[in-house]
Amino acid sequence: MFDKILIANRGEIALRVLRACKELGIATVAVHSTADANAMHVRLADESVCIGPPPAKDSYLNVPALLAACEITGADAVHPGYGFLSENARFAEILADHNLHFIGPKAEHIRLMGDKIEAKKTAKRLGIPVVPGSDGGIGPGDDAMAIAKKIGFPVLVKAAAGGGGRGMKVAQTEADLQLALSTASNEAKAAFGDGSVYLEKYLTKPRHIEIQILGDGRGGAIHLGERDCSLQRRHQKVWEEGPSPILNAAARAKIGETCAKAMREMQYLGVGTIEFLYEDGEFYFIEMNTRIQVEHPVTEMITGIDLVIEQIRVAAGGDLPCAQEDIVINGHAIECRVNAENPVSFRPSPGKILQYHPPGGLGVRIDSAVYQGYVIPPYYDSLVGKLIVHGKTRGECLMRLRRALDEMVVDGVETTLPLFRGLVREPSIIDGDYHIHWLEHYLAAGDAKTSS
Repeated sequence: MFDKILIANRGEIALRVLRACKELGIATVAVHSTADANAMHVRLADESVCIGPPPAKDSYLNVPALLAACEITGADAVHPGYGFLSENARFAEILADHNLHFIGPKAEHIRLMGDKIEAKKTAKRLGIPVVPGSDGGIGPGDDAMAIAKKIGFPVLVKAAAGGGGRGMKVAQTEADLQLALSTASNEAKAAFGDGSVYLEKYLTKPRHIEIQILGDGRGGAIHLGERDCSLQRRHQKVWEEGPSPILNAAARAKIGETCAKAMREMQYLGVGTIEFLYEDGEFYFIEMNTRIQVEHPVTEMITGIDLVIEQIRVAAGGDLPCAQEDIVINGHAIECRVNAENPVSFRPSPGKILQYHPPGGLGVRIDSAVYQGYVIPPYYDSLVGKLIVHGKTRGECLMRLRRALDEMVVDGVETTLPLFRGLVREPSIIDGDYHIHWLEHYLAAGDAKTSS
């Protein structure tokens, strides 16, 4: 096991990793920008190192500063959390060059799955069902129109190196294709330094289903069921739940074993999430995230397995926590991402939290690094915290979530709490009858509640 872990992140995920380390008896090092000097994980860590000014490129993405922090403190491993350097294959290689352990997958797998085109080819080779689309990137000499006609309109133009909805445009008809190609390519070039794009069939009302996997890097891998992340805004997840309201046990077992089998063949190490669109009873691979997910607590609540602890254990050469047949899905869990944003326009609302009261009670969990008096800085994402609720049934979970949302108080900044208080009372949400475009339509119709 590792002796000391440097947590190369901030906010709630840094605190989440710190707690896991403490439960394993591992010393911790918090790194922080000057803007995060008073952050909760900095206060609770065994040691802390300031690695630069507020801009992420000068601090949390500053690899030399992170290496220096490891050397100063004697850390022997680095946990990247999510975002920042968590899916940077070169960072994993640099750590290895300095005899430091990267708590995550092998660099080759990060690089492979970070390229959306190669990831799709790999998924297809491993027997994972994929969305109909182009075999590779669309180059200047390719007949994009012919490819799109073969796939069938509408088509989705996607950045090969993309993520978070950037570099993604829909062409509803032939007349829309050229503009969608050029716009997506320009966005991808600006956001990722790579303007490569490819085409996929655009599904009209799919669900977003993702499978959580865990591998030991030696040919062992298990899946821990699915999460339904279909409530999205601009391709960003807002509400996640598990198990999905629309999957039965047989469908869950089939797609889960397909994913686990593929990870065994790859000899995948650590946690990962294989994401699908699901429509008319069919799964279509869209991407794989080679890191801990923001929504991982949903899986923890319904399986009882601490994903961060197991992530650390397998990175240190440990075995999987159990066999596949020992995984039992228990009840239902829902996570709401509470952001410091206007609940209608989603305009960021940084500032000082004047009052903070998290909800409590049986089956209620808050993953947050804020506290009363904490100042949410304007430099990073606007996440206040994640409210996760568990119940024996989905109905019980929804009622518990309604109660927890009504209890939660965050004053001093605008938050998305009013949005969730409206969603949890919506008939379509209560019935589990929604898809990845549902929230956009709900917001466009002006149905989102603005009152607290």
